[in-house]
Amino acid sequence: MPLAIVPEGKEFIIRRISGNDKVRRHLASLGILEGRTIEVIQQSPSGTVILINGTRLAINSEVARTIMVG
Repeated sequence: MPLAIVPEGKEFIIRRISGNDKVRRHLASLGILEGRTIEVIQQSPSGTVILINGTRLAINSEVARTIMVG
């Protein structure tokens, strides 16, 4: 399921990252890679706040839809 629709306060494993190469490279530079554990801190219509590798990040809803978790 897309990261943009998962509930707050739960951890998920990143299963797949879609989108163009530029988006995938940018996410990889932030440590957002397939197989990593990610926690959703806050969901809003404009974006998602996540916790990955001990770092809190905000990503917009369009990018959050490219990250598939399970």
